[in-house]
Amino acid sequence: MKAICWQGKKDIRCEEVPDPRIEDPKDAVIRVTSTCICGSDLHLMNGFVPTMMLGDVMGHEPMGEVVEVGTEAKAKGLKVGDRVVVPFQMVCGECEQCQKHNFSLCQRTNRNADLAKAFFGDTPAGLFG
Repeated sequence: MKAICWQGKKDIRCEEVPDPRIEDPKDAVIRVTSTCICGSDLHLMNGFVPTMMLGDVMGHEPMGEVVEVGTEAKAKGLKVGDRVVVPFQMVCGECEQCQKHNFSLCQRTNRNADLAKAFFGDTPAGLFG
């Protein structure tokens, strides 16, 4: 599939990348039908986030159609063909912070928790893009 990839400060390119796949039973794969630039994309593009690596796929907050569903997402009612809007943050829905509706502080979804803690002083939820 094609994606916008970061190649350095103010250097983004449309490149061919591997198709997404289900990695966790809560995952879903969507066919993006529309999206838009976000202010945080500008921070990434301008090199203000030191954890960016060459080839990182940019973009978040898309809308689209579900094309594949993990077993747990399916059990919660998500199905192929559903139209969805994807928020920028990833949440588990089960940790202490999610139960308090503090979704931006999800304790389980940030794969780079140590880097985030060093950069922000605490660990926010994992983020798309």
